[in-house]
Amino acid sequence: MPQGDKGKYTDKQVRKAEHIADSYEKRGVPEEEAEARAWTTVNKDDGGGKKPGGSGRGKATGHTAAHAGGEKGGKAGGKASAARTPEERSASARKAAATRKANRGG
Repeated sequence: MPQGDKGKYTDKQVRKAEHIADSYEKRGVPEEEAEARAWTTVNKDDGGGKKPGGSGRGKATGHTAAHAGGEKGGKAGGKASAARTPEERSASARKAAATRKANRGG
């Protein structure tokens, strides 16, 4: 199969790549670059084409890039804000405001 051939990708993967590319183009990325980024994302998420003979056939994909971030911020435990008391969050906000004020020279 020649380089760049998309024959081993499923219809769903092709639609996903088109949607991602459209999103990049709306944000001002050139068409060629948008398409390259879109296919890179599909490959990262799915491990390549899923039709028989594709490199990613039969492999579990785990957590895709599109879903990885949701687990980081809102869980109780660690340093997530959900694990802190309202007083701790308020103190942190006051400290941040003071830092911003000091950094802009006021």
